[in-house]
Amino acid sequence: MRYSRRQSLAWLFGLPALPAFGAAASPLPSRIFRFSGLPVHGAGASRTRPVLAGETHTGFHVELHETDLAPGARPHPPHHHRHEEIFLIREGQLEVTIANRSVVLGPGGVAYVASNQEHGVRNPGPAHAQYFVLALGTDAA
Repeated sequence: MRYSRRQSLAWLFGLPALPAFGAAASPLPSRIFRFSGLPVHGAGASRTRPVLAGETHTGFHVELHETDLAPGARPHPPHHHRHEEIFLIREGQLEVTIANRSVVLGPGGVAYVASNQEHGVRNPGPAHAQYFVLALGTDAA
């Protein structure tokens, strides 16, 4: 999968994928993604793989990435934001904390985080945890 410079910078700095100045955004096209073909970002024991980011035909923003999290690691401190997120656990264990309530999920587990809810994740297991994050919407007002 190839990313434009703008998409790469947006991913690296956590910014929404924006259309070029003066250009209208195109909806995300249909596409098939092979896991082995996804680009890998990150240094150290934890890595991320961006899958897609953009808008649907109705203009709704979606972003999907996969994270491979080392044992005992967290991707970042607990936080909140306007957009919603769905976590889909693929392998290992993931402790998901939402509004100070923690649950450990295994493969096939799913967590939904509503807008502006404080949340965080951590790998409590002895092996790497692999999970997908689907972000729904943007943080723009």
